[in-house]
Amino acid sequence: MNKKTISIILLIIFIITSVLTLANVFLTDVNTTQNQTGTLTINGTTIHYEKAGKCLEVIDANTIQVYGVGRVQLTQIDTPSAEPGFSQAKKFVEDRCLGKTVYLNVDDKKPYDNYGRTLAIVYTENEDINKELLDNNLAKISYFTPSEFKKGNV
Repeated sequence: MNKKTISIILLIIFIITSVLTLANVFLTDVNTTQNQTGTLTINGTTIHYEKAGKCLEVIDANTIQVYGVGRVQLTQIDTPSAEPGFSQAKKFVEDRCLGKTVYLNVDDKKPYDNYGRTLAIVYTENEDINKELLDNNLAKISYFTPSEFKKGNV
């Protein structure tokens, strides 16, 4: 091999290494609270959460994808699906959660639904998303048992 070929091979190795390093930096979640318990204070109320992570996707108005957790179903509420109000409810959740750290109060009595999604009340730094959907008439209560949450206290 001549010097030119060796130089090209070394350049390619350098570029690949640089790209992989940059990809690792940008794809690594810098959220240090992921899956740690903690508390938040929202409107003077102390909230306890069991998991936290960045919201990567809003699947529909009451299902989100959370980094390190997976799919999360907003518990005890029902949002419209393929009905009037679906787009508005989904956009509401996107505006508040997408790309942000969300905090999950997982239902201790039924942590997963039949599809393997985590059942939780979802919070941002300053909002209870489940409650805000109800307060803005974008969802209705859909209470089920067993649940650690009392009917109407979502």
